[in-house]
Amino acid sequence: MRRFCLLLTSLLLAGLSLPLAAAPAPAQRVISLAPNLTELAFAAGMGDQLVGVSAYSDFPPQASKLEQVANWQGINVERIVTLKPDLVLAWRGGNPQRPLDQLRSLGIHVIYLDPQNAQDVAKALEQLAAYSPDPAKAQQAAHDFREQWQALKQKYHREKPVPAFIQFGTQPLFTASSATMQSEVLEVCGGKNIFADSRVPWPQVSREQVLSRQPQVIVISGEKSQKAIIEGYWHSLLTAQVIALEPDWFSRAGPRILLAAQQLCPQLAALP
Repeated sequence: MRRFCLLLTSLLLAGLSLPLAAAPAPAQRVISLAPNLTELAFAAGMGDQLVGVSAYSDFPPQASKLEQVANWQGINVERIVTLKPDLVLAWRGGNPQRPLDQLRSLGIHVIYLDPQNAQDVAKALEQLAAYSPDPAKAQQAAHDFREQWQALKQKYHREKPVPAFIQFGTQPLFTASSATMQSEVLEVCGGKNIFADSRVPWPQVSREQVLSRQPQVIVISGEKSQKAIIEGYWHSLLTAQVIALEPDWFSRAGPRILLAAQQLCPQLAALP
């Protein structure tokens, strides 16, 4: 017993002598590899530290002036190395893994941000606070996002949600399951996703499947011209109101998903 106590004491003392893990330092040069990550970085107060972004990083406007180092064809590892970043923001679901492993092998710090729902957007902002020169801004952005999301949820809750079809494209015809942020936007506004029970996040469906579930509303991502196309697609087959949401707000898993909800909620609330 005495020998055990001595061993335990020595282990505890050894543990006390170990250096504590260093907290992340504010990043000086940052690269974002997805448009939604660029928006998250700006919201977290890291806009001035961004030195490279992905294609379609166009919000806020100053993001479009930054050098593009990634697109749908891949990641320009050589150019990223030349820019000497101390932090790369990556999207595990959309960025190829091999070039990210190359960057890490060169000593470049890579963190993954993969928001799957509204709560994850707030968590991503909090995660970025550790690397932001203005962590209070990132924390406040997360707090404000949560508060506004919860306010929408309370204001637009319906005992009988509106049956709705989230439509992407026409040929083929795609929709979203409950495992997507787009479905969450619908639900927070008092809608019921008619394909929420799909086993895959982005199922391809047929007209017959949609008609059999009789949606009262069709929610799309697009402008007024796109709305007219969808109305024509369902003409004489389905009497459902078509609601078009700002594409970037509705498609990107970032802070502006809140704007998509704020755009949709009043329109659903106006329905009987």
